Amino acid sequence: MKVTDILRLARENLRRRKGRTALTVIGVVVGTCAIVVMISLGLAMSQSIESMLASWGDLTQIQIYNYVYGSTDAPTLDDEMLASIKALEHVTAVTPYYQARNVNATIVAGKNDRYNSYFYETYGLYPDAVEALGIQLISGNYLTETTDVGKGKIPVLVGENFAYSFYDSTKDWNSSKYQVYQGQTDALGNPVDPFVNVEKDKMWIRLQTWDDDGNEKHEDYQMVVVGVMASDYAKGYFTDSGIVMRLADLKRLEQAYEKLAGKRSSGSASYMVGVNGGGMVAQQDNGYENVYVKVDSVDHVEEVEEIIQSYGYQTNSMVQTREAMQAQVAQTQFILGGLAAISLFVAALNIANTMTMAIYERTREIGVMKVLGCELGKIRTLFLVEAGGIGFLGGVIGVILSLIISFIMNNFALIAAVLGFGGAGMGDLSSIFGMYTDGSSAASVIPIWLILFALAFATLVGVLSGIMPAVRATKISALEAIRHE
Repeated sequence: MKVTDILRLARENLRRRKGRTALTVIGVVVGTCAIVVMISLGLAMSQSIESMLASWGDLTQIQIYNYVYGSTDAPTLDDEMLASIKALEHVTAVTPYYQARNVNATIVAGKNDRYNSYFYETYGLYPDAVEALGIQLISGNYLTETTDVGKGKIPVLVGENFAYSFYDSTKDWNSSKYQVYQGQTDALGNPVDPFVNVEKDKMWIRLQTWDDDGNEKHEDYQMVVVGVMASDYAKGYFTDSGIVMRLADLKRLEQAYEKLAGKRSSGSASYMVGVNGGGMVAQQDNGYENVYVKVDSVDHVEEVEEIIQSYGYQTNSMVQTREAMQAQVAQTQFILGGLAAISLFVAALNIANTMTMAIYERTREIGVMKVLGCELGKIRTLFLVEAGGIGFLGGVIGVILSLIISFIMNNFALIAAVLGFGGAGMGDLSSIFGMYTDGSSAASVIPIWLILFALAFATLVGVLSGIMPAVRATKISALEAIRHE
């Protein structure tokens, strides 16, 4: 008996018993559909969590906190230490987020320095780390160590809405013309341009101080915008309305201010905190207070973070939050998958029952095949193919039904609107499914691998369910089978 003969006989045998075959297939359809839909819900939840965490911050980023009060065993977090951290395996970039907090400075622009902006949202970074940290530009170029805009000029990156931070120093602070805000429109609804075009107008960083007699002293450095950052709060508020310059340039401004003011400045303000017993402890200078480390993959974040913590530094990353959420999703998915597996187990029993009944009904047929010299293995294969065919057919229909259900779940609100349904009930169902009409998230995700897995698993369940009946068929006596009515 050839393979094609086995397939043909299996098809004909299933076709002759359409009612029983259909009922058995329905059981597989329900089980397969339940498993696919349940797994798809879990996958959608995982993707939603990843997206949510990504909106909170970079999943491959570690933040080092170095706020030290009293004594500490942690080494000074200086440039040399950062170079050691960057040399760690899987680390792609390291930079401090440095602020010269004790520097009194203002950004000025316009005729007679009419327009002013604040300097406090200014950060010094290693230029090679800016792009690596995922900070995007909407225009211009990134800073480099070799960026040269001329003597007495400082190249910077500014936030997407930095221009709106300027105010008109000739106007009273409560005047409607004191400042132009982002999104502001005129009487005709047209957008109002900010006072300063940051990419064309000249701007200066003005260091300001006063002597003992109250006389102002200042020193100006021209600020040249080489790039405009895309606003992304997950990367930092400075990407919206702040300034990023090279760390060396910010330290140079800090030194210039110290010389101008005649006193030593510091990149970090000094704080006092209470301790047990009511005493106060001053903040210690232990290098950079805030450092970001970029890792090549989320799978290596925990490993790198543990090494940094072993140095004595406090760190923060999305790893702990991500693992906790993923564990919760895995638990939910396990429960849902278990419930679906029960349906498929019942379907397997139905397949076994169907094949066993088929053996009793086809005892004479089995005897004839044996008398004609058909090999036992071929007879066994015939029944296994029939059982596997039931499983495969149920799997195909189950997958198709799952895709339909997934589509409805992902577009429930839209479908309800098109069909004219509405009201609180429909809104509640949309909330339950977790659907978003803007396409930002999905309630159900069915990838190709899940479809292939469902088909293979349903077929395997069918084959395994048919093993016992197939073995039983080969043990039937040929003579008794022929005499069987």
